[in-house]
Amino acid sequence: MAAINVRNLCKTYGPRIAVDDLSVTIEDGEVFALLGPNGAGKTTTVEVLTGHRRRDHGVVEVLGHDPAHADLGWRTRIGVVLQEVQDAGQLTVAEVVRHYAGYYPSPYHPDEVIARVGLTDSARSRLYTLSGGQRRRVDVALGIVGRPALLFLDEPTTGFDPEARRQFWEIVRALRGDTTILLTTHYLDEAEALADRVGVITDGHLVCVGPPAELGGRAAAPAEVRWLDGGAPRTVTAADPASVVVELSRQFGGPVPGLSVVRPSLEDVYLDLIGAQR
Repeated sequence: MAAINVRNLCKTYGPRIAVDDLSVTIEDGEVFALLGPNGAGKTTTVEVLTGHRRRDHGVVEVLGHDPAHADLGWRTRIGVVLQEVQDAGQLTVAEVVRHYAGYYPSPYHPDEVIARVGLTDSARSRLYTLSGGQRRRVDVALGIVGRPALLFLDEPTTGFDPEARRQFWEIVRALRGDTTILLTTHYLDEAEALADRVGVITDGHLVCVGPPAELGGRAAAPAEVRWLDGGAPRTVTAADPASVVVELSRQFGGPVPGLSVVRPSLEDVYLDLIGAQR
């Protein structure tokens, strides 16, 4: 059974359409990234899937239940890490994780969770003293302490420096397989590094879904073959770059100076997809 099954989801706020006829299926154990610019509808979609916001139309099944009518037992099977979390900053890391563990029937041991997110040395530190990256690790600890079957991460690394983002990615990688993860982000490298599949959403529309390497026909798109000819850079765009490389090797009688084959990046495909909707 799919972890998430959505058909024709619609949500409006007055005259503004936030999510427009969105359909997607996310398989059990999958890491799925919902990619799009700010205001595209990512957060609204997550709020509907977690039961925090009512939809206007459509069919939504999350872990086999409609979030709008799910009971407490269903809620103990999901974990949510929102963009902004308000909490009692005077509590220590250990205190807040133990407190949240008490809400679940079969939680992980708090010390295990704290170690898993890399905060053992900060367990006795009060939340208000933590850095932004450490604070986000606490958010993840609270999201996973209940052994969720499904974890929602809503733009989890916004505002992170590069080192903190890479450290957070390692936490997500450690969770894959045990937990289905829906990650919303507008960072292309984050989606490419973490996701089994990516969905691109813009203006409330889900315009494309696929593995990062294949999104929008990326894997089969024409490639640029680049090399040096007498020290001068040369470039050819080819649908079959292998044949170009073979011919260049013949011409040069061996290795081709400065040879590289470059297909469209995820950023190239992404910008084409969102540009086509504007």
